[in-house]
Amino acid sequence: MVIFLKVILGMMTGLFGTYYLKDVLTNRKSFSGKPWSGLLGTGFITNFLDTLGIGSFAQQTAIFKIFKLIDDRLIPGTMNVGNTFATVTQAFIFMKVVPVDPVTLVSLSVAAPVGAVLGAGIVVKMSRRKIRLGMGIGLMIVSLFILSGLLDLLPLGGNALGLSGWKLGAVIVMSFIFGALQTIGIGFYAPCMAMVFTFGMDPKTAFPIMMTATAMLMVAGSSRFIKEHVYDPKVALALTFSGVLGVFFAAYVVKELPVELIKWLVCIVVFYTSITMFVSAGREKT
Repeated sequence: MVIFLKVILGMMTGLFGTYYLKDVLTNRKSFSGKPWSGLLGTGFITNFLDTLGIGSFAQQTAIFKIFKLIDDRLIPGTMNVGNTFATVTQAFIFMKVVPVDPVTLVSLSVAAPVGAVLGAGIVVKMSRRKIRLGMGIGLMIVSLFILSGLLDLLPLGGNALGLSGWKLGAVIVMSFIFGALQTIGIGFYAPCMAMVFTFGMDPKTAFPIMMTATAMLMVAGSSRFIKEHVYDPKVALALTFSGVLGVFFAAYVVKELPVELIKWLVCIVVFYTSITMFVSAGREKT
């Protein structure tokens, strides 16, 4: 079953990559003047942290917002498109090294992209103000999840490698919802970790589940952002190349990091960015 999932993910990624590369080449003459160095550095660092389970969307949103790298309206699409290949890379790595129940893994990995497809269709038609409000709420939720974990307020989880019955049904529905929320810049990782802990699964199983589900939903949903031209091709391309490098560096080179300190810093940045999104949304009339 997992092998089948890998084949499907590989085929979907190949089709997406062809469509994505074609659109980038078509729009290469309209690339912005933003420096490649900053964009590549952003992709490497945030996907390095992403592989450690800290996430990348919140940090990227903060960087894009603080340094005014792209229009706020393009942030969700750019992050989804640009981080797709890095996330697919993570999925294949963690499916190999962390054991998890195949039925649970496949079920959540399928539910997430269905939510992403439906969510992307809504997001591309939303106004800048609505996107800012959505991202502000999402970032606030993520910061609270991170803070709850740092303060040991979240359940510690159990040792189950999978779920069945009503619990499996519940997490499938939740995965669907998280997939839809991903399209407005709310990272899948923090909610997924909380979900895994709450339902008594081994915390380590969160990695293959969230990486694979996110990879599936990003491959499924990102094409819609490209089609609707609501992403920045140059920024996305930079995230793609440097992001994959960041994943391999975190997975195979780095063994230990002061992750708790990093999580505190990320929590502060995410909370600050959430507030700035609310302020910006308040200034918009539509």
